Amino acid sequence: MREKAFQEKSKIIFNHRIYQDYFKMKMLSARIASRALPGQFLEVKVGDSNEPLLRRPFSIYRLDGAKVEILYEVLGKGTEILSQRKTGEYLDVIGPLGNGFNLIPNTYDLIPILVAGGMGVAPLLFLAEKLVETKHQTPNTKYLTLIGAKTKKQILCAEEFKKLGCVVKIATDDGSEGFKGKVTDLLRIVLRTTHSAQRKTLYACGPRPMLKEISRLSTKYNIPAQISLEEHMACGIGACLGCVVKTQQGYKRVCKEGPVFNADEIIWG
Repeated sequence: MREKAFQEKSKIIFNHRIYQDYFKMKMLSARIASRALPGQFLEVKVGDSNEPLLRRPFSIYRLDGAKVEILYEVLGKGTEILSQRKTGEYLDVIGPLGNGFNLIPNTYDLIPILVAGGMGVAPLLFLAEKLVETKHQTPNTKYLTLIGAKTKKQILCAEEFKKLGCVVKIATDDGSEGFKGKVTDLLRIVLRTTHSAQRKTLYACGPRPMLKEISRLSTKYNIPAQISLEEHMACGIGACLGCVVKTQQGYKRVCKEGPVFNADEIIWG
């Protein structure tokens, strides 16, 4: 059951550019940090005025005690304003919101595979940290993390996953690093070449076409998959109905019933 969300004035600890238009921000948000789970998100009021009016949603990237980190890319006016906020300033933040990943109990024959496309690495790093922290990883079973991007320069967080003990494989559309092709093509090879007797589970976040293909592969190989949808969320609390998706149980709100769903729930069309 989802815990209560809080609205906090969160102090910016740092707001660093990590590469070109990619930024990492850490905020002091004690109550939010105490309740946050992998896959949940924050709604952030990026400025001090009413422009822009709507908050912006950001996946929780990682926790550090009472501090919360987000990873974001400057794509429009809202994130441009956020990128200019300084250390020591305060942001109006609501969270944790949404339903996150369901951590499957540890078994010795279970192989977790994390699949990230682009900014989809953000909730999956938090997930990997939580799995390690709660000892879901066994000495003989390493997490396999597949990270995809258009080019080498857009690969994010590979070193962070490696520091957690993950085996990281890279896919780039242009072949500038790792496997040349889509990360789902790499996943298909992994599933085809991994011993069929070994039980697997998929966790994924990324663009909709990627998640649609992962859903198809999970059905084909009879592997459970949890996917975090990247939909536009205007309000973040389920009121505006702007982020609904069609599921086997009818329409559901990504911000309220998601953003994490079982892959077999979604009707892709």
